[in-house]
Amino acid sequence: MENHSVQPALKSNSVITAIGTYVPERRITNEYLETLVETSDEWIVQRTGIRERRAAAEHEFTSDLIAGAIDDMVERYGVTLQDVDYIIVATSTPDTIFPSMSALTQARFGIKSCGAIDLQAACAGFTAGLQLGNSLLLSGMYRKILIVGADALTKITDYTDRTTCILFGDGAGAVLLEPAEDGAGSMLAAYSDTDGSGGHHVYLSNLSATIGEYGILDHRKLVQNGREVYRWALSQVSEGVSKLLDIAGMKPSDISWFIPHNANQRIIDALCERIGFREEQALSSISRYGNTSAASIPLALDDAVKDGRVKAGDTLLMHGFGGGLTQAGVIMRWTI
Repeated sequence: MENHSVQPALKSNSVITAIGTYVPERRITNEYLETLVETSDEWIVQRTGIRERRAAAEHEFTSDLIAGAIDDMVERYGVTLQDVDYIIVATSTPDTIFPSMSALTQARFGIKSCGAIDLQAACAGFTAGLQLGNSLLLSGMYRKILIVGADALTKITDYTDRTTCILFGDGAGAVLLEPAEDGAGSMLAAYSDTDGSGGHHVYLSNLSATIGEYGILDHRKLVQNGREVYRWALSQVSEGVSKLLDIAGMKPSDISWFIPHNANQRIIDALCERIGFREEQALSSISRYGNTSAASIPLALDDAVKDGRVKAGDTLLMHGFGGGLTQAGVIMRWTI
């Protein structure tokens, strides 16, 4: 029996104190994709809103994207990492299954005496990481948590499949989550939901050639039934965002910025219409970066931080959704 409607609003003391992002230099334009598959710039833009996406170099992997985002955060905010006591990396494209990307991050930055885990919630990974990080802070056992969403999706994209190769790009976003000095905190509400029965609609194969009763393509490339994912997003994700607002006791007009996973612009626009957000409330980086999975929300957020749209005191609703099928959302006040 579902009980999401009775989830309490959070009593949190956590705040985001720094943010950094990174995308690779190489651009994959729509014109380039026209040389690979039967498609066109006009068709791609009309259906997805994407004009280009970034791709990691041949010897550049998720761990490198993570390092780039953290370097950017340290340079911009002057933060230290040596007192980080937990690292959470949300990714579906680790360099290796183990060691984890969080362990490689710990080693790369020489952080001592910290916990480190990878979190695999696909496109909901970054917001799921915020939920987990907030819980660790609330436990009182940790004080400074590094949370990263990063994916190198071009490494697992099938460039013979015209329905998926137009969508995906690479990138990373990192934040520091710490206790608020005044104890009030900024995390106002959280919501999660999962429908594993739809897992075969978007997947990356590994050891098994089946997902439940469904046979799958076992070729280590991302496979997506776009029609089914679109239908799920419009019905279940829009309902999830509405439940998140109910938990917080808020209306769409109380939210400064809606930051959904940037799957494609049509989904973002449709979610705004269904939930009641104005289109200008939604932050999107889809046109320049494509669908970057766990990195899409921090990339869209940081673009708006850099150009001054997001200001201290703004209320953000961040909601990730994707493979699983799973969704995770948070409402936070921006305090930087």
